[in-house]
Amino acid sequence: MNKTELIAATAEKAGLSKKDAERALNAAIDAVTASLVAGEKVQISGFGIFETKNREARTGRNPHTKQTIQIPATRVPAFKASKSLKDAVAK
Repeated sequence: MNKTELIAATAEKAGLSKKDAERALNAAIDAVTASLVAGEKVQISGFGIFETKNREARTGRNPHTKQTIQIPATRVPAFKASKSLKDAVAK
């Protein structure tokens, strides 16, 4: 399912127009993004937790030249599914 299909499904389930569903989805995505940028975690009960994790600096290798390179430390987004979501998918 892509974003357009998600908007259509949301509009149908919630009884909204596609334009209203798109605005709601975009607002939710923007709110989650802003929270992650601020270093906060977003917990949606029954769905999961969005958070950021720090990835350590490490040594990598360019597969074309076999040259060793340093990969800097960075902060990356992570998602941990809730138990109810895992159970629903496992059925």
